[in-house]
Amino acid sequence: MFTITVSPRFGDLDVLGHINNAVPVIWFETARNPLFQIFDSALELKRETFPLILAHADYDYVGQLYFQYEVEIKTWIARIGAKSFTVYHEAWQQERLCVKGNAVIVHYDFNAEHSTLIPEDKKKLLAEHLLEA
Repeated sequence: MFTITVSPRFGDLDVLGHINNAVPVIWFETARNPLFQIFDSALELKRETFPLILAHADYDYVGQLYFQYEVEIKTWIARIGAKSFTVYHEAWQQERLCVKGNAVIVHYDFNAEHSTLIPEDKKKLLAEHLLEA
């Protein structure tokens, strides 16, 4: 599991004083950086060499998030397939689960515009972060 802690910004608030529902999506994306480094250690993110693309994401908002408190983002690998893997995220505030969701990441060749097999060495590194059932 990977964890990061984020401090909400004033601009993250909605008109009701809660963290806007689009903000945890950004936090979850930031939390995926260590996974991206498995495939691109320097995070150069060049079209010629970066092999990942987001194919699907879904989120469940199960609690409200507030400005005054830090948020802990927990990230695991939920599934590893031949050409894709699923990342599972949770956002916790004051020991309460507030948002959870999945992102399906596809191993992708941007030049050829098609999915490719995830190399076995990368699968092993991803497997170190598998969510335990």
